[in-house]
Amino acid sequence: MTEYPTSHEGRHHGTAARPADSRGALRHTPETSGDAPGPASGGLPEQPRRAAGSAADAEHAQPVAPSPEPVRPGPPDGADRRTGQPRPSGQPAAMRRDGDRLRFVGAATRRIARGLDLDEIVMGLCRATVPTFSDAILVYLREPLPVGDERPTGPMVLRLRRSDRIPDATDTGGATDQDTDGAGSPLAATTPQLELTAGSAELCEVRTGGALAEVLRGVRPVFADSPAAMAALPELLGTERVLPSGRRAILAPLRGRRRVIGAAVFLRRPDRPAFDADDLLVAGQLATHSALGIDKAVLYGREAYIADELQRTMLPETLPRPTGVRLASRYLPAAETARVGGDWYDAIPLPGSRVALVVGDVMGHSMTSAAIMGQLRTTAQTLAGLDLPPQEVLHHLDEQAQRLGTDRMATCMYAVYDPVAHRITIANAGHPPPVLLHLGGRSEVLRVPPGAPIGVGGVDFEAVELDAPAGATLLLYTDGLVESRLRDVWTGIEQLRERLAATAQLTGPDHPPPLEALCDEVLDMLGPGDRDDDIALLAARFDGIAPSDVAYWHLDPEDAAPGRARRLARSALARWGLDDLTDSVELLVSEVVTNAVRYASRPVTLRLLRTDVLRCEVGDDVPQLPRLRQARATDEGGRGLYLVNRLARRWGATRLSTGKVVWFELPVP
Repeated sequence: MTEYPTSHEGRHHGTAARPADSRGALRHTPETSGDAPGPASGGLPEQPRRAAGSAADAEHAQPVAPSPEPVRPGPPDGADRRTGQPRPSGQPAAMRRDGDRLRFVGAATRRIARGLDLDEIVMGLCRATVPTFSDAILVYLREPLPVGDERPTGPMVLRLRRSDRIPDATDTGGATDQDTDGAGSPLAATTPQLELTAGSAELCEVRTGGALAEVLRGVRPVFADSPAAMAALPELLGTERVLPSGRRAILAPLRGRRRVIGAAVFLRRPDRPAFDADDLLVAGQLATHSALGIDKAVLYGREAYIADELQRTMLPETLPRPTGVRLASRYLPAAETARVGGDWYDAIPLPGSRVALVVGDVMGHSMTSAAIMGQLRTTAQTLAGLDLPPQEVLHHLDEQAQRLGTDRMATCMYAVYDPVAHRITIANAGHPPPVLLHLGGRSEVLRVPPGAPIGVGGVDFEAVELDAPAGATLLLYTDGLVESRLRDVWTGIEQLRERLAATAQLTGPDHPPPLEALCDEVLDMLGPGDRDDDIALLAARFDGIAPSDVAYWHLDPEDAAPGRARRLARSALARWGLDDLTDSVELLVSEVVTNAVRYASRPVTLRLLRTDVLRCEVGDDVPQLPRLRQARATDEGGRGLYLVNRLARRWGATRLSTGKVVWFELPVP
């Protein structure tokens, strides 16, 4: 009966786990309490523990046919089964009965099945087999690994993903094991007894129709002394490697659900019994379970990547920098395994230097919730571009949610901040109320009509207009920040208000806390059991625009309007000390106002704003937006926007419910 060593003193020195090297291989030290058989009493492997209804046991613990050889009494503990003499220190023990093989395979497959990602599964295979089944192992995987049903293009290339071995007596430094993912590594210091693993090739291109391709296509493991393996192993490991004599190596293909994804090489030293037919079955089972686990890990990694990309593209990549307000945001998924959800935030610049602040939460944590969130966010951006009042935006979002389905529910908070008027208009659709932190450190929960969630249908939304003093900070958030299994939503809102007030006290009454640090402080209030839902947080610091930096006029739609606009702009620039911009501003204002009064039937508005840039806005009651075009030499007009485009740093036109606004900006010297 074949002997299976089950322990090795060099594997139980309690060394800490080693970090991953630069090429992705995870360095490790053996565990003392793993599922693989260890140095139990009498050298027997540990009896596996089976939980009722365990899916892992049902899937992976496949029986191996026991040998017909009768079980004979074993030698005393600590003695070698073959000679009856005491076993030298450091030599693995041997399995004493055929049931040991069944327990080993069950424990090894459970250890492999515990891994979720690629490195964990490969590491589980290495730790389960060394030193219990083999003295060294090499694991090769395809580069790149195919995902799902995709068909790889080009030749098959195998890369040495990981290797592991028992340290030799000549190893220095007291290391308990060595592993690597390529040549020139610590594994190259092995003794000639395992010379096959020394400096093994890191990359191997599998030749079509070659010996290695035939072995991999055959799927079943083969001994190293078989004709097929004798031709395939040099191709895999390199022609300069010395193969072990006899049946001391097994080449096992790793086949996933649809294709070969790699190969594993199991090695034994000359002082160990050679592999036999039963070992070939064990190697096949280990290879099969590992390949299926790797296949699932690759699919899981692709799904996680898609989820991350979906969530990232659904949320703003960067926040805008509108005039008179500073913004900061945070997003936290509910868990690593639920990376997508329905929470979103947005900041949308509006005409007149205003900005729309939006936070919403779609019911559920799935790809469907994220897709609905993306549609609602796009709808909100479109409605904001029409400059609709907040209550009208929520009304149209409610209609859109009903078109998406009868069970598409969401909450939303929509606010519009005007830095000139220092006012904010808010409408709510079943969302937690916002919190306003004043400059002196006082925090309050704003009284906003709650409204019904989006998707209910047949309800009206109400908007309120509130003061937004300079230096105040508005926090919009989703319920995941304030509600959990351990606290109700109103308790969480009160804790949030207290946390904001306490943070403001640290910077004093005259200085608001830094916006990014404030967001971090808010998230620090979450305890270990408070992450039941994903969290979206949007913070807005109201700086406003001082009245002295605003100039505003009404111009009658007449021929004298452009000349009056030039005089008014010139006087405002002189008052602000921006005489260097006079020529450019007069020219551009004259062109834009001329175009407005040509078609307007009501007074035209002209507004100048001085911040870090000089912004000019001209409004009229004509909804058609101007477009830039190249005037012909014979045209008498059509060059106004061309001049604006050449001289202004930025310009644009926005349609309003009452007409449009054409604006341009010039840098302030």
